[in-house]
Amino acid sequence: MGEVVPIGDDSTQELPLYLPPTPSPLQIITIKSSSIREMPGVITCNSNGCTSQGSGQDITLRELESWLPITESRNGSTFSVMFHLLCSGIGFQALLLPVAFAALGWAWGIICLSIAFMWQLYTIWLLVNLHEPVPGTRYSRFVRLSIVAFGQKLGKLLAIFPVMYLSGGSCVLLIITGGVTMEQLFKIICEEGTICESMSLTGIKWFLLFTCIALIIGQLPNLNSIARVSLTGAITAIGYCTMIWALSISKGRPNGVSYSIPDAAKTGMAGFSNILNAIGIIMLAFRGHNLILEIQGTLPSNSKHPSRKSMWRGVMVSYIIIAMCLFPLAIVGFWAYGNKIPANGGILTAFSQFHRHDTSKFVIGLIYLWLIISCLSSYQIYAMPAFDNLEFIYATSKNRRCPGWVRTGLRLFFGGLTFFIAVAFPFLGSLAPLIGGMAVVPLTFAYPCFMWISIKRPRANGAMWSLNLGLGCFGIVLSILLIVAAAWNLAEKGLNANFFRP
Repeated sequence: MGEVVPIGDDSTQELPLYLPPTPSPLQIITIKSSSIREMPGVITCNSNGCTSQGSGQDITLRELESWLPITESRNGSTFSVMFHLLCSGIGFQALLLPVAFAALGWAWGIICLSIAFMWQLYTIWLLVNLHEPVPGTRYSRFVRLSIVAFGQKLGKLLAIFPVMYLSGGSCVLLIITGGVTMEQLFKIICEEGTICESMSLTGIKWFLLFTCIALIIGQLPNLNSIARVSLTGAITAIGYCTMIWALSISKGRPNGVSYSIPDAAKTGMAGFSNILNAIGIIMLAFRGHNLILEIQGTLPSNSKHPSRKSMWRGVMVSYIIIAMCLFPLAIVGFWAYGNKIPANGGILTAFSQFHRHDTSKFVIGLIYLWLIISCLSSYQIYAMPAFDNLEFIYATSKNRRCPGWVRTGLRLFFGGLTFFIAVAFPFLGSLAPLIGGMAVVPLTFAYPCFMWISIKRPRANGAMWSLNLGLGCFGIVLSILLIVAAAWNLAEKGLNANFFRP
């Protein structure tokens, strides 16, 4: 089966397979029969494009894209891109960066953080340029680009689990973090002995409260419509990061702070595991690569003004700001607390332990409040790929736009599912290094390199071919080592598997 796509100055068409450039005004691609299984019904193509036939109706792929939350609106701008990137790129994982420095020391901590930052910025550049590899063809979803690069079966095998974890799993972790932070904020406001102290909720109720607020905000229709929510999340994320490291400097170091690494943590399997876990913390602090293509999909694009230009401007500005948040958090956090930094909670827990008594309740409460708002905002953008996939299943089975009541029901279903998982597995954060090594690290640091080789086909043994092959292979090796280290750490320290007891 072939598809003929007319290429004009202002036309863009989302297709499931790679479209090689040809000199003619019409471009023809071959769609293997196996790839059609993704869409129910029969797909037919002619000179006017492709249509999906089913339930007595014909829909074009372009029309289908206009129904889905990620690509429903393509009126985004560089500013909306910046808001989404900052909201998704700065998270509570960054609070653990001083813990990594405590295991690596000053020199190696800064070196590893700098290398990881440049590496992930390079893979973002690859994804931005792979979003529209040829004029007229856009890939606005990571799974679809993976299928194009690696084939139907391997592409799904490699991409579906990481994307599901980074969407649904991130929402579960945000519920856990947001619910626990709400409880901490309540305890700050209502200290022991006050009237409201007896009105505290249980852990499950705090999780439920966070989920309900997130789902109310989550009724916004599409990715472009949550730009203001992402702006709020970006402001609050920058705010709490900056406040924590600035206050840590102003309050000074506690007595007895040391920067030396204990001898027991330097040698043997324990030392090897600590180093790899520290590298894992640094690599997992950079997140949001599963959303790069989706965010770029909200931008308009044509032959004169391709989306990659606006997207890359937004990426550069955003990651300068992200670097200004992450590097001070890591360096100042290690300077202020040294080896006294708690492994759980990082710099925020350390600040609360050492400076709670000489810092006003308003300031500490404001930090927790900003963290809660940041988690609520991040929930929206990380849930959007799941919303999009649920509506895709409905739209392709019914051959019509998802009605408002169905859209609401699907989002409530997803919210209920993430709430149930958060309640059932409140210790999921302890498994984050293990699952992150399997899902986050390959998707962020390795897969984009292999995708570039597969789709762009640079000259064998050339500079780009060698660079991407080397980085991709090194990323896979690091992923395996991080999985081994995380498993060893769990076997040594055990896991507090408090099922259904948040």
